[in-house]
Amino acid sequence: MLLLVIITGLVAFASCRPCDVDGSNLELILSLNKNLLRSLESPEELPNPSVHLALRLSHHHNLAKETEHLNRLKTELHDNIQTSLTNGQAVTGLMALYGLALKSSCYDLNTITFDVNDKKETLLTHLKKQMEQEKEHIAFSHRPLTNYYQYSLGVLALCVSGIRVNNHVSHKLIKAAENEQFKHGETESIDTYAMAGMALQCVKDSGSYAHNAAELDTALNKIKQKLLASRRSDGHIGNEFSTGLAVQALLAMGSDVGECSASMEAMRTAARSNVYHNPMAISQTLPALQRKTYLSVKTQNCLNEDDTLVLEPVTPVVVLPSETKVNVMVEVVTASGAAAAYSVDVPKGSSLLEALELLERKNVGFTFQKESSLWGPFLSAVNGEQARQSDRRYWHLSSDDTALTEGIGDFKINAAQRITIKNTSY
Repeated sequence: MLLLVIITGLVAFASCRPCDVDGSNLELILSLNKNLLRSLESPEELPNPSVHLALRLSHHHNLAKETEHLNRLKTELHDNIQTSLTNGQAVTGLMALYGLALKSSCYDLNTITFDVNDKKETLLTHLKKQMEQEKEHIAFSHRPLTNYYQYSLGVLALCVSGIRVNNHVSHKLIKAAENEQFKHGETESIDTYAMAGMALQCVKDSGSYAHNAAELDTALNKIKQKLLASRRSDGHIGNEFSTGLAVQALLAMGSDVGECSASMEAMRTAARSNVYHNPMAISQTLPALQRKTYLSVKTQNCLNEDDTLVLEPVTPVVVLPSETKVNVMVEVVTASGAAAAYSVDVPKGSSLLEALELLERKNVGFTFQKESSLWGPFLSAVNGEQARQSDRRYWHLSSDDTALTEGIGDFKINAAQRITIKNTSY
C-alpha cells in the first residue's frame, strides 16, 4: 500500500512538473528574442511594427534597441503610411499594427497625426475612418475594402487603445464569423479566425457592444471551435505559421492552453528546427510561447522592465552555393486558365525567389515582378499579368500540388519539383 501511495505521488508530481525542467524553454525564448533583435539591424527594410510588438510583449528586453526601433517606426513607417493615405490607399492593417506597436511602448497615440487634404488628425481618428470605409464596403460588396484579417486588426487596435468600436463595425465582423467568411481563396484562414477572436474578445471585455450580447458570445464560441477543430495531430493549428496567432487567440478567449500542451510543444519543436526564421513568423510565435496575447497591450505599463537582453557578436557565415543542381519545373497559369511551362536547374538549397531570378535570366519568356510586405517579397506580376489585391486576386504558389506556407524568399528548393504559379481570386 505504501508503495502504491509513493508511486501515485510520483505520478502526480510528474504531471505537475513544468515541461521546462532543464531551462531549455527559457533558452529557446531568449534565442527567439535575440533573433528578433538582430532582425532590426537591416536598415534597408521598412521597420516592422509586428516585430516591435513582440519585443515589447516579451519578458526580456534590450530597451536601447527597442527605443531605437520605436524612433524608426515613428519616422520611416509613419512616412510610408502617410504616403499611402495621401494616395488614397487603404492601409487598415498596417496602421492598426503601427498603433499597437506604439501602445506597447506606452506611447501617447494622441500625439501621432497624419495630414490628409490639409487636415491634421490623430492616428486613431484615421483608423476609425478606415474602419468606417471598410464597413461601408462590406455593406455594398459583402467584403471589406482590404480583408477580414486587416479588419480584425483595426477593431483590435481601436479596442485595446480604449476607443469604443462602433457597434455596426463589430457587427459586421460577428456576422462574418457566423457565416464562415474568413477564407483565403478556397481555404479557411486560421490567421483571420485568430485575429477576429482576439478583436471580438476585446470588444466583449470592454462591455461596449450593446447590439446583441448573445450573438457576440456565439461568434466567439464558433471561432474557438474552428481553431480547436483545426488542430493537427502534431499540435499545430492550421499550419506551423498560424499556430502562434491561434494560441494567442485561444488564450485571449479563456481556453486553457497549458505550458505542456501539444500546441505549445509543437511551436517549440518548430522553433528549435529553425522553421521560424522569418522575423514576422517569430513575432507572432514569441508572445504565444510566453502566454501573452495582443490583448496584453491594453494593460502594458512599461514599468520596472527587465533590461538584461544582450546581443553577443556573431561571426558572419558565408554559405557557398551548392554544387548539386536540382531541376525545377515552373508552370504559370493565368487568370484565363492559359498555362505555360518552363524548366530551370538551380543549386540545391536555393530560395524560390533565386530560382525565379535564374529562370528569368534564361530569357525564355518568363518574367516576374515582386513587391515587399512585412512577411517579405511576394509576386505581384508574372509574364506581364498582374494579380492585385484591389481586384481580389493573388498568385497562388504550390509545390507538387501542395500549397506553399512560406513566401518566395523563404521557401527552399532542396529537391526536384514542380512549382505552380496560378492567378487566383479570393
